Amino acid sequence: MNAPTSAANQPFIHAHYADILCQLVQEKGVSRPSLLSAAGIRPGLLEHPDNLISIPQFVALCRECLQRSGDPALGLAFGLRLKFTTHGALSQAAVSCDTLEQAISVLIKYCRTRFVYMALSFFTESDEAVLQLDVVHQVDDLRRFTIDLLMASLMDVNQLLFGDKLTRAGCCRFAYPEPEDTSPYRGLFGDIVEFGGEANQMRFQAQFLALPLVLSNPVTRRMAEAQCEEQMRTIEATASMADKVERILASTRDGRLPGLEQVADQLLISPRTLRRQLTREGLRFKQLQDRIRHERSLVLLRRQELNLDAIADALGYSDPSNFARAFRKWEGVAPSVWRQRDQQEIRPDHVSR
Repeated sequence: MNAPTSAANQPFIHAHYADILCQLVQEKGVSRPSLLSAAGIRPGLLEHPDNLISIPQFVALCRECLQRSGDPALGLAFGLRLKFTTHGALSQAAVSCDTLEQAISVLIKYCRTRFVYMALSFFTESDEAVLQLDVVHQVDDLRRFTIDLLMASLMDVNQLLFGDKLTRAGCCRFAYPEPEDTSPYRGLFGDIVEFGGEANQMRFQAQFLALPLVLSNPVTRRMAEAQCEEQMRTIEATASMADKVERILASTRDGRLPGLEQVADQLLISPRTLRRQLTREGLRFKQLQDRIRHERSLVLLRRQELNLDAIADALGYSDPSNFARAFRKWEGVAPSVWRQRDQQEIRPDHVSR
């Protein structure tokens, strides 16, 4: 994994996520003490759900579990273990809403209290509602694992609350090539799963946004949201400026990323202050933009129906030659060469690099 420069400033994650993952992999015959030792986690930290571990520790644990289990679809199994009660105040706030649309808004607003390196966004296209997942930080070798765990967790909660109503005419799209073994995905998502998409999305009919939630409770929701707000303040206090900028850039739905001035406006600071704080962290704004463009370029190049001019335009390049020049810096080859090589490499556990 190529960790971002700001990784040391990332906030923490609740230890019970690590505990649940260890239990899952332990059932596959992997030694729990060896996993924790490799990840630099003291066993005592997992004894209470309110304890915290660092993001680098959790990422290291995920990597060890994925490697030692030998299960490329481990993220799905992990996601299914994360019942909605696992997410504490976040799940309480969401399920206490009046409607599905309100619940989605709560999930998006407070997602980072539980999944700090992911971002959720929501929009509608024609008669479809779209819940989209973006991985904010570069966990390249864990991209599929990370996407799988949240999509599986969302699907599990969906089935608990609505059965198959939402997905009956919808789909779940994954922004990585189809794995060699799709049976774990077909078993969970059925025929609605699609691979090789432009983004990771759960789509359903927009008419269902007004569906009432059976656990709706305004008092519980207010109390749970107050806890979420407190957790968000803690996260924002520890997050680096690069983290904040990357989150804004990653949440942009189309390829035309906002400029420095627009991002500064969203952060309620001046462009000069934004530049200065990024410089202190050893980064430039363009570097963060390029990270997002690089990641998205790999996804778009796997869509064979798109020519290079269309991909350059989708990424915000007015001149395709500028895209080709940038891509050579990222990957060392022209986009057309990378695309050809990628099509020739059939790897069951391949994820965006």
